[in-house]
Amino acid sequence: MIRTEHVKKSFDDKQVLKGLNLTFYDGKTNLIIGRSGAGKTVLLKILVGLMAPTAGKVWYGEREFTALSKKELRAIRMEVGMLFQGSALFDSMTVEENIRFPMDMFSNKSTKEKQMRVDYCLERVELSGVNKKFPSEISGGMQKRVGIARSIVLEPKYLFCDEPNSGLDPKTSLVIDKLISSITKENNITTVINTHDMNSVMEIGENIALLHEGNVVWTGDKSEVLTTDNETLENFIFASPFLLKLRDSFVKK
Repeated sequence: MIRTEHVKKSFDDKQVLKGLNLTFYDGKTNLIIGRSGAGKTVLLKILVGLMAPTAGKVWYGEREFTALSKKELRAIRMEVGMLFQGSALFDSMTVEENIRFPMDMFSNKSTKEKQMRVDYCLERVELSGVNKKFPSEISGGMQKRVGIARSIVLEPKYLFCDEPNSGLDPKTSLVIDKLISSITKENNITTVINTHDMNSVMEIGENIALLHEGNVVWTGDKSEVLTTDNETLENFIFASPFLLKLRDSFVKK
């Protein structure tokens, strides 16, 4: 579990986060949603330690993440997996080398053990046999699955996903959503997803936090989205005419 306590972040005289209190649960897909400029990316960077809050605390379980020393941070980062928006694969490395990279950096496993783990992760994301291909030789959806394989190679307790469906077609996005969700549950991972994809919200949104102008203005799960009376969430969700019709149909039933 990850918790934030009164987390604030300012840049010069602009306050981007205004005292966030959030809980992200083990074994659940925890989604951060909101319009551009709401503070989602800043919050994600604080959660993974790429940025320090101006005030407040972040807890990983019983450990105060924002107070750890550099040595302690290095240890906890071995428990963290990250799926970047653009997959962020190294073009000059093969698929296999990309996935093995975190183990080369942080693990003392033998070459054989590393290979076994790489093969397992590729099998888990249904990409067995593409070990020697380069990122340019596989599709965008496959690249995203390689990114997932790399993010879980160290068997993380915490998984962060930044816009995992960015640039993907709806069918491939659904595959990625289901893959992230199943991996989360199988391994009881605390998964935090920064997204504006409403399909993801309705498919895998088990714990959702809506940010608006630096504040948490709504929390709930996907079953509560279509019946909300929160005006800010309604304006965000039902900007799509299709979803507005879906909501109206749901309410009539």
